[in-house]
Amino acid sequence: MADADIIPIDPRARSIGRAVVKVRCRASTSSGRPCRNYAVAGDDFCRVHGGVEVVAEEHRSPDGVDPFSSLEPDWRRFISRRMSGDYPIDDFGFDEHLFRAVLLPLMQPLYERWFRVGAVGLEHLPSAGPVLLVANHSGTIPLDALMMQYAVATEHPARRVIRNIGADLVWALPFLGALARKSGTAVACDGDAIELLRRGECVGVFPEGFKGVGKGWRERYRLQRFGRGGFIEIALRTQTPVVPVAIIGAEEAYPMIGDIKPLARALGFPYFPVTPTWPLLGPVGAVPFPSKWNIEFGPPIAMDDYPEDAAEDAMLVFDLTDAVRDTIQQMLFRNLSSRRSAFF
Repeated sequence: MADADIIPIDPRARSIGRAVVKVRCRASTSSGRPCRNYAVAGDDFCRVHGGVEVVAEEHRSPDGVDPFSSLEPDWRRFISRRMSGDYPIDDFGFDEHLFRAVLLPLMQPLYERWFRVGAVGLEHLPSAGPVLLVANHSGTIPLDALMMQYAVATEHPARRVIRNIGADLVWALPFLGALARKSGTAVACDGDAIELLRRGECVGVFPEGFKGVGKGWRERYRLQRFGRGGFIEIALRTQTPVVPVAIIGAEEAYPMIGDIKPLARALGFPYFPVTPTWPLLGPVGAVPFPSKWNIEFGPPIAMDDYPEDAAEDAMLVFDLTDAVRDTIQQMLFRNLSSRRSAFF
């Protein structure tokens, strides 16, 4: 591409009459393909590569409406496609059209404005093929799973969708259970996880489970037990690489200072959290604090060097589980020691 074709974004020249100037990064990704990431209005950089040079493209709106100033044309197309039934839903209930057109935009303000998430190490995720993401779990309410999913779906060059594994409580909740299924979440059972990996999907697991999201403030960023290592057994059986993920910032979003256990038992919850604002301030207390988040994706840990029956070796499974847990713990400590503030 000629140097003359590469220009900086001029926020003042985004719309010229009926023509709309759209800016797109053309840096090369790790796979050698162009990034093609569209910049946000007013920004002069690509979120993936951080560069300030982009290619300007002119797009004409057939009805004369600037698509940057209104979401109306997008919603019209969305509703039209939903009414026509022209959208796929896989046999796990995942509705990718709904996920990308509605759910990701709803998560965007939380990710970019409220938590100001910074994601690093996305190059460690392959652009295709099975991969198992193993992350720490925290924050009283599991927003960390959504933020990790958003980071990969919008900032990874391949825009992959993480198929998170959800605990039983997720499916027992009205509305949220159905929404989780449509966003790609699968039931926490070995059979579903193995099938997703065999299909080449990107699967996310949080081995701490409720022990992680429900731990008290004094235990913040201290990993809980990783269960019996079921995720390692799955990775060994499918020979899928494991990518460790460390998420910091969620602990400060909902600092849990107490647990009303009798009320939790009565409601059938694993815990009933008490935070500085909840339940004291009622619905307002459910608003998370605007902590600054960082998500680090570590180098993949290969699982294809082990024999086919390695998953039956309990000691090997235990050692690998402990190694992954220790890796994530060290990533957490490293990121915590380098951050200046939990909120800025």
